[in-house]
Formats: sequence, structure tokens, C-alpha cells
Amino acid sequence: MRKLKNSELGRLNVEEFKQTDKIPLIVVLDNIRSLNNIGSVFRTSDAFLIEKIYLCGITAQPPHKEIHKTALGATESVDWEYVEDTVALVEKLKVEKLKVIAIEQADNSTMLQDFKIQPNQKYAVVFGNEVKGVQQKVVSASDYCIEIPQFGTKHSLNISVSAGVVLWDLFKKFNY
Repeated sequence: MRKLKNSELGRLNVEEFKQTDKIPLIVVLDNIRSLNNIGSVFRTSDAFLIEKIYLCGITAQPPHKEIHKTALGATESVDWEYVEDTVALVEKLKVEKLKVIAIEQADNSTMLQDFKIQPNQKYAVVFGNEVKGVQQKVVSASDYCIEIPQFGTKHSLNISVSAGVVLWDLFKKFNY
């Protein structure tokens, strides 16, 4: 085996990425405080052809050197928008016929592996603050609550890890 060089990976350039069909999925970051986590979500969203990222509340916006450090240019490829009020955004997305999924531990949540994608349905997935998680008002306004199963001693995963796990799982479920 030989490691491939970046030039051998056949990746899209930014313009090609913008023209490529995306999966019908939007990411909402609800009050993310770590700039590195924000950058990581941008990079993961680029990898899995996410349509758009909404940055809400205290979530910082590009350009910022700490976001760039982990995004590595993905803030240029993935469309994004800042919206102050996450609940108002969730309500707007629902009016636009998106199904909203909060990623949170809650009663009656659906385990990630058990969640089924509906054909021809567009989704928005909400990831919450590193300490407080997704706001209860946002969980209550969501159509679904998905939980990532965990079997160790810790109560949660880092938001960038959660995004990687969830976005990869949903990407696969969209039959890519």
C-alpha cells in the first residue's frame, strides 16, 4: 500500500463543489462556542456534500483565523448564513417543508441507527452548545430528536464528533 498524494485524490475545486448536487440536508449550529468546533463542522459538511450551514446565537462567523484553522477552506465551499434566533429559524424551515432533527438525548428520542430517511424529504439537523446542548425550545420545536448511542461512562460526545457521526450516517441513508 502507498499513501495517496493530495493531487491523486480527485477532489472538487470550490467552484465545482458549488455546482455539485448536494444531499437534501442543512446543518444548524445552535450557540456553538468553540471556533475549532465550528471549523470542523464546516470541513465535515464539505466532505459529505451538505447544502448549507446556519450559524445561530453566539456561534461565530467566518472569516476568523480559528475557524479557518480547522475548516481549511470549507467556509468558502459550503454555503452558510447567520441567523440570531434558532427557534425562529426552525419555524421558518418547517414552513419551507423541511423536517427538523435535534441531535440530543431526550425522552422518546430515536436512536441514530433506527432513524429512517423519508424519500423526497429535505432535512435540517441541529447541533447544540458544548455544555448545554440543543436548547429545550429548539428540541420542542423540532420534528424529531435523534440520539447517538453511547456505551461508556461519558454523557456526551464533542459537537464536532457528533456532527461527523450523524452527517456520515445520514449521508449513507441518502443512498450515496
